[in-house]
Amino acid sequence: MRSVITLMLTVTLLVLITTPCLVKANDELLQLQKDPNQWVMWGGDYSGQRYSKLKQINKRNVKNLQVKWTFSTGVLRGHEGGPLILGDTLYIHTAFPNKVFAISLKDQTIKWSYQPKQDADVVIPVMCCDTVNRGLAYGDGKIFLQQANTKLVALDAKTGKVVWSVINGDPKKGETNTNAPLVVKDKVITGISGGEFGVRGHLTAYNIKTGKEIWKAYSVGPDNEMLVDPKTTTHMLKPIGKNSSLKTWQGDQWKLGGGTTWGWYSYDPDTNLIYYGTGNPSTWNPSQRPGDNRWSMAIFARDADTGIAKWVYQMTPHDEWDYDGVNEMILVDQKIKGKMRKTLVHFDRNGFGYTLDRVSGELLVAEKFDPKVNWATHIDMKTGRPQLVSKYSTDRNGADVDTKGICPAALGSKDQQPATYSPRTGLFYVPTNHVCMNYEPFEVAYTAGQPYVGATLSMFPAPDSHGGLGNFIAWDATTGTIKWSIAEPFSVWSGALATAGDVVFYGTLEGYLKAIDAKTGKELYRFKTPSGIIGNVNTYVYQGKQYIAVLSGIGGWAGIGMAAGLEGDTDGLGAVGAYRKLSDYTQLGGVLTVFALPD
Repeated sequence: MRSVITLMLTVTLLVLITTPCLVKANDELLQLQKDPNQWVMWGGDYSGQRYSKLKQINKRNVKNLQVKWTFSTGVLRGHEGGPLILGDTLYIHTAFPNKVFAISLKDQTIKWSYQPKQDADVVIPVMCCDTVNRGLAYGDGKIFLQQANTKLVALDAKTGKVVWSVINGDPKKGETNTNAPLVVKDKVITGISGGEFGVRGHLTAYNIKTGKEIWKAYSVGPDNEMLVDPKTTTHMLKPIGKNSSLKTWQGDQWKLGGGTTWGWYSYDPDTNLIYYGTGNPSTWNPSQRPGDNRWSMAIFARDADTGIAKWVYQMTPHDEWDYDGVNEMILVDQKIKGKMRKTLVHFDRNGFGYTLDRVSGELLVAEKFDPKVNWATHIDMKTGRPQLVSKYSTDRNGADVDTKGICPAALGSKDQQPATYSPRTGLFYVPTNHVCMNYEPFEVAYTAGQPYVGATLSMFPAPDSHGGLGNFIAWDATTGTIKWSIAEPFSVWSGALATAGDVVFYGTLEGYLKAIDAKTGKELYRFKTPSGIIGNVNTYVYQGKQYIAVLSGIGGWAGIGMAAGLEGDTDGLGAVGAYRKLSDYTQLGGVLTVFALPD
C-alpha cells in the first residue's frame, strides 16, 4: 500500500507542476469539440458518441448525395479510422507505413505529407490482424500519429515538421501500435498492441509539449504497476483488494498476460476520468493460464491526471474465446428505471451490450445484442459474471477441447468498429458481426516476437439465421433491447455516424456507403466506393456546405485474406474462410471519398 501512496503523491506533484500547460491545452479541445463544422477527434468529441448536430443533409434530401472529390492514399492494406477536419484542412492517415496527409479543403491540394521510416521486415510480421491504423489526434497545434513501430510522433499541424517523438514499445518483443491517440489536458494518451505475442498491455500518458512520460498503467500485474489502490479502486462497487490481478494468474504467467489496449479511449471532463478497455489474456489457450486473469477483458476508469484507476469491471473472466474488451466506451446521460444516470455504454466482443454508471462503475444493464450468442446465458447482475454454457467452453477441467459452434466467433459480435448514438432518438446504432466459430486450443511456448496464440479457428455465419455475416442494429441501452436490425451479407466493419438530420451513415465490406432513417432503419441512399469500407464515416462543414467523408480500403481482420494474400480457411486466425467471397465484390486500395448535396 505504501508504494501506491508514494506513487500517487509523486504523480500529483508532477500534475501541479504542469498545471498551466494543462489548462490551456484542454480548453482548446473543449471548445473545438463544440463546433459541429469540424471533426477534431476520433469520436467527434470526448464522449465517443460520433453524433453530429449538422442537419443540412437530412433524411429528405440525402438521396441526392453526390461525390464531390476523392483522394487515393497510395497504400493497399486495410484503412480503418477516419479523417480529422480542423478549419480549412483535412488530415488523413494510412495503414502501414502510416503516411499522413494534410489536404486543403479549398482545392484538395496536399499542404504537406509525412512518411515514417519503419522497418517492414521487423514490424509487419508482428502485426496480428492486418497493418491498420485507426487515426490521428490533435492538440496544442500538433497532429499526433501513433506509428506501427510504436513511435508516437508529434507533427506541427501547419507544416508537418516533427516536433518530438517517443518510443512506446519494442516490435522485437511483438509490441506494435494501431490505435488512435487521445489528447486530454496536457497529455497524449496511447496504448499498445500485441496480445497475440505475449505482450503485457498498458496505457501511457505523455506530455503534449515534450513527449515525456507522465504515467503508465499496466492492465495486469502488481498493484503499483497497474496504478490501482486496493482500498479505493472498485469492482462491482467493492474495493478490489490487494494483489487483485496477481492472485488470478498462475505463477508468472501475468508477465505475458496480454490485456493490450489497442481500441478507443473516451474522456469525461466532469469526472476527469479516461475510459477504455483491455484485450485478451495471453495465450488464447485457456488451460495454460488458469484463473480469472484479471484485469484483461476489462473496462478501466482512470484519473486523467494521475492514471490511478477509480473503478474497473471485467466482462469475460478467464477468457476462452478471444473476446477482447477494447471496443469503444460511449458516454451518455440517460434515464434508467426513472433515474437520470451518467452512463457508459459498451458493446463488447463477447456479444453483450453493457450499460454502467460511469461515475461509480455500477452495472446497470447487460444483455445480448445478437440473439445468436450462446457461450453464456446471461450476466449475473450481482456479481457481474457471465453464466457460462459448458458445451461451448474451450477449457474443460484444464483440458484442451475442440469446441464446435461457438457464437460469436473470436472477432466478436462487434469488433473495434465504433457505434454511434443519437440524442434525438435515444438509440445507439451498432455495426455488428453475425459470425460463429469452431475453436481448438493447443499447447504453445513463449518466444519473444513470435506468435503466442495456441488455438486453431474456423468461422462461419450464425446458423438458422439470414445466412449473412453481419447486421446493423438500433439498440436501446436503457433496457438492453434491439429496436430493429438490418441484415448484411458481410460483417459491418465501419464506424457509424448519426446526425441531427435524422440520418445514420455506415459502410459495408463490399464498399457501399449507406444512409438510413434513424427512426425506422429504412435505407435512403447507397453508393459503391472504390474499396471495401472498414473506416469510419465523419462529417464537417466547409464554406457553408456539409460534407460526408469516408475512408475505403478493404482489410482488417475480416479482410485479412485479401490484404495479406492468405488462402487457407483457418488462416488469419480463422477469418479467411468465412470472408473468402469478399474478393467477388471489391479489391484493395485506400481512397477517401467525400460527398455533398448538389450545388
